[in-house]
Amino acid sequence: MVFAEVVLFLVGIFLLVQGAKYLVEGSSSLAKQLGFSTLIIGLTVVAFGTSMPELVVNIFAAIEGATEVAFGNVIGSNISNILLVLGIVAIITTVKTHYSTTWKEIPFSLLAVIVLLVMANKTAFEKDAVLSITRIDGVLMLLFFGIFVYYAFQLALRTRVRVEEEKLKIPRRNMIIIWLMIIGGMVGLFIGGGLVVDGAIYFAEQLGFSQFLISATVIAIGTSLPELVTSITAALKKDVDLAVGNIVGSNIFNIFWILGVTALIRPVSIPIFIDVDLIFLGIVTLLLFFFLVIGKKHQIGRKTGISFIVLYVMYIIFLVIRG
Repeated sequence: MVFAEVVLFLVGIFLLVQGAKYLVEGSSSLAKQLGFSTLIIGLTVVAFGTSMPELVVNIFAAIEGATEVAFGNVIGSNISNILLVLGIVAIITTVKTHYSTTWKEIPFSLLAVIVLLVMANKTAFEKDAVLSITRIDGVLMLLFFGIFVYYAFQLALRTRVRVEEEKLKIPRRNMIIIWLMIIGGMVGLFIGGGLVVDGAIYFAEQLGFSQFLISATVIAIGTSLPELVTSITAALKKDVDLAVGNIVGSNIFNIFWILGVTALIRPVSIPIFIDVDLIFLGIVTLLLFFFLVIGKKHQIGRKTGISFIVLYVMYIIFLVIRG
């Protein structure tokens, strides 16, 4: 029985990753057929599509009332993005960042953590407050997200950024193939999301671990595999100028977009222990900013990468000890 659950759980992660891939590729081809520029497709279809695994997992978690899965998925992904993904990339090669990433996007990512921390501690400011991410909170998060999307578009247009065709390949496909990819991707996401959430709940019950532990480790890493593989590949090719920007952008997406949408569907109860993890995420984000403004500015070297990996291992050990 346990073996079957493990297989279904892994199949679920595979379907999530592949479903998002086909949905992005199909949607990108459709947008190209409709005459949208590569830049717009990169900022919309690709950006939102790569967040679909985390979003689908959270939607299923909200529907099933698995609060810890919803939070673990988001916070675990954000921590692994900085400490694990960037740590590995920095060990392979020096990671360079843009000025706007260091001074605007990382502070905005930190703002996202602070906003979530305040929402998680509403009872400290208002005695009658409900200890959950309510629909009103969700609307507020989406407003913040709207500000970030507007900033991203303005930055792209102002600096005349263009996503080169060879870096974002959008082949023209037959319309039948396009719709098969889009529908198939959505089906994969739907089935995979259900399997992953059910698996997380099952493992938590059987092993005596919290749902947060399972989702902040296995699910978070599983749904971040595309970003991890892409970042490592880019590092090996010495082409990582935008690595930090992509990671930070993903972290902002995860909190303001994914948790915002999740709360609109169903208010999400806040785990009583979540402050520790949110504070750690805030510290990690501050560390990223700190390392980028000292020494060789806007760069992360091998020593920093190793320290990030060590911190990540320590966090995982803490999660296991906490249970």
